[in-house]
Amino acid sequence: MTEPEPAYPTALGASTRDRITLLGRDLADDVMGTVGFGELAFWLATQRRPTAGQTRLFEAVLAALADHGFTPTAIAARLTYLSAPDSIQGALAAGLLGGGSRFLGVTEDCGRFLHDVLAAQDGVLPADDAGWDALALATVARRRGDGRFVPGLGHHVHKGGDPRTPRLFAIAAEEGLVGPHLQLFAAIGRVHPQVLGKTLPLNGAGVCGAALADLGLPLELLRGFALLARTAGLIGQLAEELRHPVANRIFLSVDLNNVSVPPDPYEPPALTDEPGGSRG
Repeated sequence: MTEPEPAYPTALGASTRDRITLLGRDLADDVMGTVGFGELAFWLATQRRPTAGQTRLFEAVLAALADHGFTPTAIAARLTYLSAPDSIQGALAAGLLGGGSRFLGVTEDCGRFLHDVLAAQDGVLPADDAGWDALALATVARRRGDGRFVPGLGHHVHKGGDPRTPRLFAIAAEEGLVGPHLQLFAAIGRVHPQVLGKTLPLNGAGVCGAALADLGLPLELLRGFALLARTAGLIGQLAEELRHPVANRIFLSVDLNNVSVPPDPYEPPALTDEPGGSRG
């Protein structure tokens, strides 16, 4: 008996001798020159075509996350290119690999955090700002009691307010896309001083996470969208490095200014018989 050929179903790209399809459309005739890249990225991730408003908000998020100057991710990309100019993919990968909890990762962290709070409401969400404020107040107080930060709250540079934040909220409002994640995050911005005793800005990257969650994008991919945006920024960083190189100066600044110090041997933690300790 002949074994059936294995099947690998996909609704994404597929090719025959004379045709390429993507998302069930003819790539050459229906997509190229017709569908913008931001719209296509959203469509590929959700397999549903976004509305014009959804595309506008999604692309605003991508723009907000594209480049932030000489961040560690940009420096890593430039230095890798200095070391291996024959490997543009290595330079881009080096920059993308630095997207974690301190840079870029807050987009996903905030989106997931807000989603978890909302999911715990069992479908019963506040009906007005007073209700959102009460939920936000309880959420911030609980995080404070647990000794944990609220993702997306605070910024190391924009102490008086992240300029991306009001613009993203405005675009979402203009397009009728202020959903529960953005509503909860806005409420956190209003009430957190009551718990923390100080006012912190809502981080633009956090607002991006809330907006992406409200757009119905998979939570597991939120950091991926931040990396998609930063890829464009890293290409810009490398293009500028070609024209106006600074990576060698960065390297030499460290290399020529390092200071030799005595060794600082690592001491392993002491073994203990106390509860939770290790036993030999």
